Amino acid sequence: MRVLGFTGIGGPEVLQVREEQGPETPSGDDVVIEVAAAGVNRADVHQREGRYPPPPGAPAWPGLEVSGTVLAAGPAAPWSPGDRVAALLDGGGYAEQVVVTSALVLPAPAALPLPDAAALPEAACTVWATLVMSAGLRAGETVLVHGGSGGIGTTAIQVAAALGARVVATAGGPERARRCAELGADVVVDHRGEDFVEAVREATQGRGADVVLDMVGAAYLEQNVAALAVGGRLEVIGLQKGRRAELDLGALMARRASVHAATLRARPTAEKAAIVTAVREHVWPMVASGAVRPVVHERIPLAEGRRAHELLESGAVFGKLLLVP
Repeated sequence: MRVLGFTGIGGPEVLQVREEQGPETPSGDDVVIEVAAAGVNRADVHQREGRYPPPPGAPAWPGLEVSGTVLAAGPAAPWSPGDRVAALLDGGGYAEQVVVTSALVLPAPAALPLPDAAALPEAACTVWATLVMSAGLRAGETVLVHGGSGGIGTTAIQVAAALGARVVATAGGPERARRCAELGADVVVDHRGEDFVEAVREATQGRGADVVLDMVGAAYLEQNVAALAVGGRLEVIGLQKGRRAELDLGALMARRASVHAATLRARPTAEKAAIVTAVREHVWPMVASGAVRPVVHERIPLAEGRRAHELLESGAVFGKLLLVP
């Protein structure tokens, strides 16, 4: 089968299509999926750069989510050949076929074109695990979503709005801000020229945000704490602008606030399976009703994966990029 792998560590130029042995006949509850599309994530870029190695046992090539059709199923799998599915992976999604345990497989939403379902597993699982399972976001609370125009951000805005939360999002430029508002953000802050702390305070009559979802990292730590309400929860899920910063514990204590940081890929399978189950129970009905939808910037052929990474790193993407074998 064809896969899109690396010839080394570096820029997009190290991405190259090559032939690899396809999956063997699945055993246990594993399934083999013929890939319709694979989501492109910032984690794939970090892996390409040598900063995010795959966990033990995962394929060497990237790809954390796919959609497609079940080709073969192990004897204990609750899936059958021909089933339309989406799946969360440890890696290996940039390929024509993948093998994955059934616990990380979801039915592809019937209302979506099958390729577009690949834009959901990683984002939906990350958003639900952080905003709800960790931060406990509730209806009536205010959440600040950084990077509202990205794959995680576009999903977080929609899920939070569907939960009945008030959403403040950051985005770069008026057009991206407008599109975030169309997705359900009540307030959108142009981070290129506006102060999101002041915007949050104004939107909440000085109270602050109950939850902050941040993928920026160190560069925003001080401001994120300043934006929190009393009892606020800061969820850090990315390090796009640094991993080290000074934390004013006094400011945190004054707000009786908390900081929680997490990744998804490195979790044990049992933890990820619990998240996938929760997403199927709570987020998939939102997708079925149309309250949450994947925002796909472009479908790109697998052979043009280099262009996909270049586009993602350019900052021009709104939503998700998909690679189509």
